[in-house]
Amino acid sequence: MRKYKPERNMAELGVYGGLLIVSDDHDFFHPDTAPQIPLWKLGPDVGARVGFYPLSFLGVEVEGGAMPTKARTDLNENVLLYGVRGHAILQLPYRVAPFILGGYGMVGVSSEVVGNDIDPVGHYGIGAKIYINKWLMARLDARHLIGAYQGRQRGDSDNGGGAFTNHFQILAGLSVTLGRKKPAPPPKDSDGDYFADADDTCPYQPGIDPDGCPVGDSDGDQVLDNVDACPTEAGVLPDGCPIRDTDGDGFMDPDDACPTEAGVEPDGCPIRDKDGDGILDEVDKCPDEPETKNGYEDADGCPDEIPEQVKEFTGVIEGIYFEFNSDKIRKKSEKKLSKAAEVLKEFPDIRVEISGHTDNIGDRDVNLDLSQRRAESVRQWLIDNGIDGSRITTRGAGPDEPIDTNDTKAGQAKNRRIEFKVLTD
Repeated sequence: MRKYKPERNMAELGVYGGLLIVSDDHDFFHPDTAPQIPLWKLGPDVGARVGFYPLSFLGVEVEGGAMPTKARTDLNENVLLYGVRGHAILQLPYRVAPFILGGYGMVGVSSEVVGNDIDPVGHYGIGAKIYINKWLMARLDARHLIGAYQGRQRGDSDNGGGAFTNHFQILAGLSVTLGRKKPAPPPKDSDGDYFADADDTCPYQPGIDPDGCPVGDSDGDQVLDNVDACPTEAGVLPDGCPIRDTDGDGFMDPDDACPTEAGVEPDGCPIRDKDGDGILDEVDKCPDEPETKNGYEDADGCPDEIPEQVKEFTGVIEGIYFEFNSDKIRKKSEKKLSKAAEVLKEFPDIRVEISGHTDNIGDRDVNLDLSQRRAESVRQWLIDNGIDGSRITTRGAGPDEPIDTNDTKAGQAKNRRIEFKVLTD
């Protein structure tokens, strides 16, 4: 909050723009043009200002501006309001500086429809400044303008005086600041160790507390030689000696139960895998026999064979039929698909890939798309009948993997097929 705050004997020079909200009883007209003609409620308000602040919290400002608007008539004739004013301003002396102000000035009018006139107008308001940097300041004002009202609205006779008319301004501005004090030059520091020469016992040698003189650190571990128990080996506090990790497993020797064998949490010792099947002994149900990676119970670490029921649904699956040139499964396929669903339910660890195949008749891209859609149709049938979709992947091979010749109708029929493949992790 104190950075770039206002200073004594500082000047501000700026411009502003905003809105003037004019009362219907504005009194901005020459008596010869009575009765009074209302002006547009809202109009632009632009101008310039200069201020001087003999104290950081108190100053004076002078502003001059123009407020072009229009008369509220059928022709909307142009009316120019202009003015000059001065005021005192009281602000908080911080980078964000709320303020109040009050002062007096003159507002004139120039127009063919309302004539030429000038009236005294007082004002007061509130606002805030933000000092962006040493030279630039943004500002927002809200003002209440109070002018004398002579009672001549729309041809009325004088109402005895003493009445006022009220207007409002909302202004945003940008100013440059002048006259700030130049910062004092930093004290001389010949050796650049942040000790001023006047306080540095060794002004031409970079040093440290308490006197600015250097202390050696031969091993560069930031533990100075005069307190380093291992001055030629980089170490750590409190004595400057290194903590060893002989096996390089990230467990320092004092905390490592197996300091010569790289290990893991919690004690730094290795977890064994005697049978080398990639399943660590602590979770391996058969730690002395390697797991058979065949897609069936591959996570238990024991050798096994795929059950015969699963083997029946491995490779080409006979009995799955589709409508001609379509991925719609024919009803007579449901017996085979139901049996496949039963097997997958019985062995929930089994994951399968369903691949679709076609003969080579027709466009290859069309056949690839058809084979993929047929594989997807089989997968969706199984999902609809209780099989988790995450256990099934699909692939469309099209005509690219024939198992028989495509030169005969019988061979083509064999090539149009669905295959199941058990997946391994």
